[in-house]
Amino acid sequence: MSPRRGFRVEPADQDVARFHRESDRRRLRSMAGALLCVGILLALVLGMVAMRVQQVRLSYRLDALRATRADLEETNRRLRVELATLKSLSRIDGKARGELGMMPPGRNQVRLAREFVPGGGGLSAAAPRTASVEHPALRDGGTR
Repeated sequence: MSPRRGFRVEPADQDVARFHRESDRRRLRSMAGALLCVGILLALVLGMVAMRVQQVRLSYRLDALRATRADLEETNRRLRVELATLKSLSRIDGKARGELGMMPPGRNQVRLAREFVPGGGGLSAAAPRTASVEHPALRDGGTR
């Protein structure tokens, strides 16, 4: 295109006019507001994702703890059965007779002390149940 007569555009002025713009404060303010809204929305979305990740992590941990609890309850049940078996009197009697060679006592091998026989005349049966150390017969001033 050829320039019109009487109107002449200088190339330097044309470059300045093309690249120089006045700052539009409304547009700048609206862009800042939009960026702020996008930032807040992004933070909320990331927060929700983080909460979901934490929920999944805790769910896995809860499942692991439940499995551990079930294993421990089973172990506890087996140990209770083993304890009852080991406390069994027939098992203890069998071990005493078989491995240690023990036999039940004969009639003349067992003697009961008078203190432990009901109606017996032992000293402890006649004594009052107190913390006193001295003998009741000696307390009255008499002798045995």
